[in-house]
Amino acid sequence: MNENLNNAQRAKVLIEALPYIQKYNGKIIVVKYGGNAMINEELKKAVMGDIVLLSLIGIKVVLVHGGGPEISETLAKMGMETEFKNGLRVTDKETAQVVQMVMAGKVSKNLVSLIGNMGGRAIGISGMDGQMIEAAKIDEELGFVGEIKNVDPTPILDILDRGYIPVISTVGYDKEGNCYNINADTAASRIAGTLKAESLISMTDIAGLLRDKDDASTLIPVVNVSEAPQLIAEGLISGGMIPKVECCIDAIRRGVKKVFIIDGRIPHSILIETLTDEGIGTMFI
Repeated sequence: MNENLNNAQRAKVLIEALPYIQKYNGKIIVVKYGGNAMINEELKKAVMGDIVLLSLIGIKVVLVHGGGPEISETLAKMGMETEFKNGLRVTDKETAQVVQMVMAGKVSKNLVSLIGNMGGRAIGISGMDGQMIEAAKIDEELGFVGEIKNVDPTPILDILDRGYIPVISTVGYDKEGNCYNINADTAASRIAGTLKAESLISMTDIAGLLRDKDDASTLIPVVNVSEAPQLIAEGLISGGMIPKVECCIDAIRRGVKKVFIIDGRIPHSILIETLTDEGIGTMFI
């Protein structure tokens, strides 16, 4: 807590959080973790600290992570070319094996270790474990980039029931034993929908949806999913935000109560969104 707060102010902060703690106690929150918050070490510690705190006050947190920059870095070190089409990494069989290694190995285990060092308990699993995420090719040209056919939530629920935080790397499987690279926003949306989560929190490198993309004060705090097509038509949702927003809408339609796009560059943005009146970012309902 801020060292400038006196004890009475600290007590006030905790009391103000109480209704939110009660509201979310025993409920599932899915956090999609990506962007700058994954690269900056201080932000990474803040995010993991938030997740540990939420877990310790009785909230069932499911962490779904990306890892694009780490994959690109590893491919470069191995002398393998990276090609993108429509924002998706073209993934041949060798690239898919690197994706599996980096996501389910390096990134996942580092996050599990960090959560453990901060007093939490986490278990890393991939979409291949327990045949959790079944996938198929989106497009032959993209290779083993997967669209999700089915999510079996049993492994996630088993881990939550044991009091651990599931840390999920977004690689999927098919019946022929192939590994698929799956977009983390898409995976988080489907997982949250399958779990009927209380909320899905998507961490990004922007403040949320803005009426003017260069002015943070024009933040749109609440969007009803029925308004999204109009916002896309007006150009307020464009480029890389369109698939993110489509994932938010999909999650709501699959039974998630609230979906938030928040600024992962702000320390403790998860706590601000979950446990304060103030909130942060854009909420989809």
